[in-house]
Amino acid sequence: MTTNNEKISRQTTLALLAAALLSFTGILTETSMNVTFPELTRIFNVSLDTVQWITTGYLLMVTIVMATTAYLLKKFKSQRIHLFAAIAFVIGDVMCATSPTFSMLLTGRLIQAIATGLSTPLMFHIIFNKIPAGRIGSMTGLAGMVISLAPALGPTCGGTISSTMSWRMIFWLILPIIVISWWLGSHYIRIDPVGTGSFDILSLALLATTLFSMVFAVSKAGKYPVFSSAVVMPFLIGLIALGLFIYSDTHGSSQLLDIKILKWLSTSLSAFTYFVLQFVNIGISFLIPVYCQYVLHASPFIAGLVLLPGSLVGAAVSPYAGHLADIKGYALPIIIGLISMTLGGGIFYGIQGLLSAWIILLVYSFLRFGFNMGFSNTISNAMLNVPKQYTADVNSFFSMLQQFAGSIGVGIMAAVMAISQNSGTGNLAARSFTGGRYDFLLATLLSAAALIATIINFRIQRQHQSAQTN
Repeated sequence: MTTNNEKISRQTTLALLAAALLSFTGILTETSMNVTFPELTRIFNVSLDTVQWITTGYLLMVTIVMATTAYLLKKFKSQRIHLFAAIAFVIGDVMCATSPTFSMLLTGRLIQAIATGLSTPLMFHIIFNKIPAGRIGSMTGLAGMVISLAPALGPTCGGTISSTMSWRMIFWLILPIIVISWWLGSHYIRIDPVGTGSFDILSLALLATTLFSMVFAVSKAGKYPVFSSAVVMPFLIGLIALGLFIYSDTHGSSQLLDIKILKWLSTSLSAFTYFVLQFVNIGISFLIPVYCQYVLHASPFIAGLVLLPGSLVGAAVSPYAGHLADIKGYALPIIIGLISMTLGGGIFYGIQGLLSAWIILLVYSFLRFGFNMGFSNTISNAMLNVPKQYTADVNSFFSMLQQFAGSIGVGIMAAVMAISQNSGTGNLAARSFTGGRYDFLLATLLSAAALIATIINFRIQRQHQSAQTN
């Protein structure tokens, strides 16, 4: 492929900035709040399991809202969607900052999740509608940098603010950013709707039931036997709801999102790769601080700090990865990324007995390099391999998949660690070592499977392009 020198207008740049600021702030608050959990348990007199729903519930709401964006982006002006998201974020933000009870704090976070669920797909919608084809890789790389940088800065910001002022200031200090995003969006976001149709509320309810049941089942797997009713029943409910959702969405008079996009094998393989990338990324990001504290007896500060360099490396790599895709094609950066992730997971597994905080920092940085080489390029490649009328559906589906992969990745890796800690032999450090070993192996095998799927995917794409040429 060759570079494209088409200019990006000032209006498009500022429209992207409006959506990016809202998306960045939503993800920033998500990770900023994680470090406040011990304090919140004392303030509101609730258990840690309950407080964790600030993140789990937030991610689930983001996932569910993202599932509606295929319809919303076709039906409503993008400017109105952004306006609604900004207002929702402000309302939720003020509720969180002034919340006298945990229930009000959780409600505020769920309202903020609506904004994040709308803003991230909107950011990609602007890219795929306003950016020249030869610059899409670079711009999705910048979008990936936004998504990567926010969780890297979140724990540091949250810890600094909560220790020097108050956890409530996390919400007050981000309000000016939302106001700027609000103003930019009202002046520069200009994309008209391109579709019609009615909203499928039944499919949304079934999808929400599926996601909640699956995450709930995984959360219980660390406390109860895997085949106990506490785990099996919600999992079965989730499977039944999933089957009903697929039937409703494909046979009803209206659609939540067109899952027929998966009829293209290339799109299905890209979806699998995208899911694995985020599953491993978020799962490992959860595992490492836990592993450092339980096995290496590191302080919470050190356990969190080992993630920061890797996250910054990933954020820096993301624009370069997109630029490389624009020049050389998407296969090269995605395959390099998945090779790096497979090797990174394999190194964690292979030299686990030698791991120290410094070695973990270096290997995690290598793994995050791989993640950001492949992540944004995977969705870009999927978008460019479907007809134009399906791009909103791909955007919505992949954005939803990203959030679900993160929540289920944390849930499964946490469950594996909890099972080892609760039923293994030896002291807590030894049992945690075993749990970490299984998690590192899982990350390696999934990355290798995604690498194989990606190689097959680009072989199919080359065959399709060759057939079109002939």
